Amino acid sequence: MTLTVLLTGGAGYIGSHTFVALRAAGYDAVILDDFSNARQDVPDRLEVITGAPVRVHRGDVRDAGLLARIFAEHRIGAVVHFAALKAAGESVRRPLDYIDVNVTGLVALLKAMRAAGCGRLVFSSSATVYGTPEVLPVPETAPRGYANPYGFTKLACEQILEQVAAADPGLAVAVLRYFNPVGAHASALIGEDPQDFPNNLVPYIAEVALGRRPALNVFGGDWPTRDGTGVRDYIHVEDLARGHVLSLTRLLETGEGHTVNLGTGRGYSVLEMLAAYSRAVGRELPHVIAPRRPGDVAEVVADPSRAAALLGFRAEKGVDEMCASSWAFVSRRANR
Repeated sequence: MTLTVLLTGGAGYIGSHTFVALRAAGYDAVILDDFSNARQDVPDRLEVITGAPVRVHRGDVRDAGLLARIFAEHRIGAVVHFAALKAAGESVRRPLDYIDVNVTGLVALLKAMRAAGCGRLVFSSSATVYGTPEVLPVPETAPRGYANPYGFTKLACEQILEQVAAADPGLAVAVLRYFNPVGAHASALIGEDPQDFPNNLVPYIAEVALGRRPALNVFGGDWPTRDGTGVRDYIHVEDLARGHVLSLTRLLETGEGHTVNLGTGRGYSVLEMLAAYSRAVGRELPHVIAPRRPGDVAEVVADPSRAAALLGFRAEKGVDEMCASSWAFVSRRANR
């Protein structure tokens, strides 16, 4: 029997790409999403990509009654939990909302899983749990901390999962610490498509490329990096989605939890990413230096060796593929 996987937040950026990857790997999948940060037509686009109907429940992951109905209706065998608020800068202004959605949402999900007898969970964590890293590239054994409320919620969720898994031998959890996902599916049908102000770098650059914003605001030109702008480990979203499939498969095969970084091990500065996107578009895109944002750090780059050893995971796509696929997606959407 084909295993059915629940994707909370499955219509969002990473969730939708993981849905496609799971279906391609032979898993069944059901989406739960409140569409607060996902377009209403994502399920239709997923049907085109996968060539099969997409089952979607619209609602909040904190809704215990809805979760109970989903688990009963679909006989969920595993969960990949994406549903969360995710903008570090916004979290500084709205900490209580982030705690409510991210932490309370996980607790509600764990209760529903326990009631349904579902014991396999892949959790969407973040490199923000490393706070300001002391060592680069960052290994999974690095001290954890946080630089903003978003990072706090991800760290709190990891700690909750550790406590719950230690008390329940039937629960196995995979914690995937993402670095910076960018790019879009090769079909150009799904990609990063924020509902309002773009909080991540590449969607903001895309807005500049489309002529919707005059220039990229670069938050800080005096960081202790090679060109003064922040450095991050960017990973193509299709590589990231493939990492979820490998993680879930290992979880199911071994029944043992794991924690891994999903990144490339290579950092790019904001100006280097802007140059790569300019190459994709075919013209130089303007920028201005703006003040640093609260909660930001100078550089974060993954040590991906554990994911390679444990899951056989290695990122395959480079920065030019990331930017070209993003531009293909956003320009297609703009010309519809």
